Amino acid sequence: MEIKATSGKLGNLRTKAVVSFMFKEDRKFNDEIQELDKLLNGGISLLKKEQRFSADEGKFLVVPTFRKLKTEYIIIVGLGSKKKADLDTIRRAGAYIIRKSKELRIDKIAIDIKNLEALKEKEEELAQAFSEGVILGGYQFDKYKKNKDKFKVKEIDIRVSRRFKSPTEKKIKIGKILAQAQNFARDIANEPGNVITPQKLAQIAEDLAKEYGFEVKIYDEKKIEKLGMNAFLAVAKGSENPPRFIHLIYKAKKPKKEIALVGKGLTFDSGGLNIKPGDFMRWMKSDKSGACAVLGIFKALGELKPDIVVHGVIAACENMPDGKAYRPDDILIAKNGVSIEVGNTDAEGRLTLADALSYVSELKPDTIIDMATLTGACVVALGEYTAGVMGNNQKLIDEILDTSEKTGEWMWQLPFNDKLREHIKAPNADVLNIGKTRYGGAITAGLFLEKFVDPKIPWAHIDIAGPAHNTSGWYYHPPGATGFPVRTITSFILENSQE
Repeated sequence: MEIKATSGKLGNLRTKAVVSFMFKEDRKFNDEIQELDKLLNGGISLLKKEQRFSADEGKFLVVPTFRKLKTEYIIIVGLGSKKKADLDTIRRAGAYIIRKSKELRIDKIAIDIKNLEALKEKEEELAQAFSEGVILGGYQFDKYKKNKDKFKVKEIDIRVSRRFKSPTEKKIKIGKILAQAQNFARDIANEPGNVITPQKLAQIAEDLAKEYGFEVKIYDEKKIEKLGMNAFLAVAKGSENPPRFIHLIYKAKKPKKEIALVGKGLTFDSGGLNIKPGDFMRWMKSDKSGACAVLGIFKALGELKPDIVVHGVIAACENMPDGKAYRPDDILIAKNGVSIEVGNTDAEGRLTLADALSYVSELKPDTIIDMATLTGACVVALGEYTAGVMGNNQKLIDEILDTSEKTGEWMWQLPFNDKLREHIKAPNADVLNIGKTRYGGAITAGLFLEKFVDPKIPWAHIDIAGPAHNTSGWYYHPPGATGFPVRTITSFILENSQE
């Protein structure tokens, strides 16, 4: 799909459909739509009245022109209230439009964002948000379906003021890269466990490195053992598929900072010997979503080429039950020497992250960010659409939260406190891998991870258990993997590369 900036009068654009927007507070169409309405003998106004179109968000007024104009349709899209509208409103509108276009079999669209002054955003920012929404909202994981809808929207022209055409084209390109990277992460996360094994995840990392010139290191189980990653190795022991430790490195010529990203890479999680009930084991292919996000971010870095160094680390394995599987009450010594008493084998992600965080701490980066589908407790606390953020540095947490507001990937800070630290004190080791009660489970998981991070390095943990995967879909996320938080962390990296 080609997305490009254009200018000129709406009535002169040669396209299948002209799309304009309307807020609930608007009493009339903008000037150009009113002109087109006159050419259609008031047809737009008549349909608006007959259909009681109120411009609620996501509602459409579809007006055929019957060849009286150069376009076949005039489509008015409701944006809801001006008071609530922001950049994510435009992303969502992009998703609504791409779906409606497929429904109507319209393969070429012109979008008018010139008349959106109410949002008080630059036209180029609106164009980027719209291009992200179109690509994200049009995503489908239909690789294994025999009967596929092969219809594609081929071209989208985003109409802006002539003086903003050049910066808008640059922002459209960034939006496309970010959304395509998120879709790349979605593709991997949506693949089932019989396709994406730890070895396959490592192969994808190697393919990315080859395509974009990254450095890459892949460690097998022997090297993992040599590195002292006993917590990670314990989780992996119950599976026939051997683990892989993945280290990708993006390195600019004149880097301004160094950032380490860690993604939880459980390609499937059965719960181990503390096996999950069947309903809870469903969708555990998504337990690799943090790792997939790291790979998506690296795809974006390869395209955007910011002035920074980024490490991407994934401890990839399966958590399965067999005679070699680790047990409750086992004591494991992590890479940094901290001893861990196993309270529950289904609290395995934090064990793999413990060694990964110890590993990246030794690299002495300026910042560490991990992302993981870590706890059901976070979903209980924040719901299915919001990630929990915690860590050892308030400035870093604030930067991530500020960025997430712009990207529309919802996040909320969860607080660390000393009373909850008491909940992970182990009777026979330095730390217990699960809280002593179910209360505050997302925070006690974060406090566990804190034990494996150099306290001198700013670190943030993002629990994406809620928004990483959904079964019903929302806004520009179809059912399945969402690719959360690829756009937020990539945008954070871009901001830090300019400091």
